[in-house]
Amino acid sequence: MVKIKLFLSLILFLIFISCSKNVEKDSSIKEKSLDLQVLEAYSEGKKSLEEGDVLFAAKKFNEAEVLFPQSKWAPRAALMAAYSYYTQDYYLDAIAELDRFLIVYPNYKDMDYAYYLMGLSYYEQIVDETKDLESIIKAKEYFELLIKNYPNTEYSIDAKFKNDYIEDILASKEMYVGRYYVQRKKWIPAINRFRSVIDNYDTTIYTEEALYRLVEINYKIGLKSEAEKYAKLLGYNYQSSKWYEQSYILFNKSYEKNKRNKIKKAKKKNKSLIKKIKSLINLNE
Repeated sequence: MVKIKLFLSLILFLIFISCSKNVEKDSSIKEKSLDLQVLEAYSEGKKSLEEGDVLFAAKKFNEAEVLFPQSKWAPRAALMAAYSYYTQDYYLDAIAELDRFLIVYPNYKDMDYAYYLMGLSYYEQIVDETKDLESIIKAKEYFELLIKNYPNTEYSIDAKFKNDYIEDILASKEMYVGRYYVQRKKWIPAINRFRSVIDNYDTTIYTEEALYRLVEINYKIGLKSEAEKYAKLLGYNYQSSKWYEQSYILFNKSYEKNKRNKIKKAKKKNKSLIKKIKSLINLNE
């Protein structure tokens, strides 16, 4: 009886080991199969992207990410899905993918590219300074994050150039609104707009005009000392500028008249010189 029990126990033990091996084998097969599925989905996405079918490409990249979220392919697939949308101007879809990416993969090694692509997705939507500022502000925000955290990358170098353009747009917006207030003689809001250009966008092409507008407005409302302060600042930095000349005219009313007289005298002198040359030519003949 004891022998029979031992025999049955041995049989059960062998069956258990056999089942365990089969489970391990089945598990490894499934794991391998899943990895292959991920690679296949990623490859299909890449091929579709090259062929121009960006929507299907994005779908396959998303599929690759979902199949194996712990793999090294998952964050790469998520970025490729965003890039697929970007290539065909589906900027809102690209931004949605990247928003999710930044939350799910905050420590990914190519985070600089994610910031750059996000900045580009907003940057490409910029129309002009009179339109909605959301795209401009968001593009600037992500480019600045990129420049701050990854200053030596090729993406950061390009972001700096694009940020210069964005600052020109923002300064242009301030100038546009400031001129609007000047036309309606709303001096204080106009001053605030032009001061914003001086304080926040002093490297842009609008700085000279903004300084002149501050000279002009302060002079008109009787704040001569303030007007002189901005005129000196304008003269110190942009002495050869047409805006400095305009500010000089405000304080020296006879300047423009004297300038016109000088031009008239110069024209008369040129005419007399031409006559003299003609007479010499006639004599030689």
